[in-house]
Amino acid sequence: MSTTSFKYETLIGALLTSVVAFGLVVGSPVSAAANPKVVAELFTSQGCSSCPPADRILQELSKDSSVLPLTLSVDYWDYLGWKDTLGSRTHSDRQRAYAAKRGDRSVYTPQLVVNGETHVVGSRRKDVDRALKQADRFSANVDMTYSDMALEVTVDGTLPSRAESATIYLLRVSDHETVSIQRGENAGREVTYHNVVKSIQPIGVWTGEKTVFKMPKSEMTKDKNNLCAILVQVDDPNGPGNIIGANIMSVSMASN
Repeated sequence: MSTTSFKYETLIGALLTSVVAFGLVVGSPVSAAANPKVVAELFTSQGCSSCPPADRILQELSKDSSVLPLTLSVDYWDYLGWKDTLGSRTHSDRQRAYAAKRGDRSVYTPQLVVNGETHVVGSRRKDVDRALKQADRFSANVDMTYSDMALEVTVDGTLPSRAESATIYLLRVSDHETVSIQRGENAGREVTYHNVVKSIQPIGVWTGEKTVFKMPKSEMTKDKNNLCAILVQVDDPNGPGNIIGANIMSVSMASN
């Protein structure tokens, strides 16, 4: 299944969920403190010997509040002798869709994609820093508030010229996962991955006006995540495009 097909097949169900009436929110809502200015998606693999240096760079980026770094483990190196325990076909499809949209068909690990457009080798720190510095600033503001009933996402700002809408993605994220790799190119190594994406789900479409999207609390604790991220991404039939807004917050209180 292509990334585009996956998006539109799941979007209808997600939109139905987002319009459910939640009633009054009780308790003390928690708002996101993060204010990222750029998104860095690292496509990595436990079966790739070149990836650990890039994984360490992503760990360092996770300490910078101006950057939203995300680990997306792919599955296409599983045949080398070790099945990636965090790998996902959805991540592999997303990476291929980016390459197809850019027109360069360049798919490799470790590959860092910045704001859905520019890509660099994720282990080359100077190239990574340059790409982050040169990335376009966000034009959409994302505010997140989490209560004991729901996650509420408010999106405001402006769409890029010639863009009619943007997709709002909900990402369930684990702050870190430590894996002891037994076979393959990294056999015998223990690697810690940060901001590990567990799932990507479209929850709505933003058309440029101030809009509120809601997801019930029960949706926040799936996939053993303790973080929740939002991406505002300008997509089209050719694939995922420019990310124009993002934010991330802890949802650990969901388990209380």
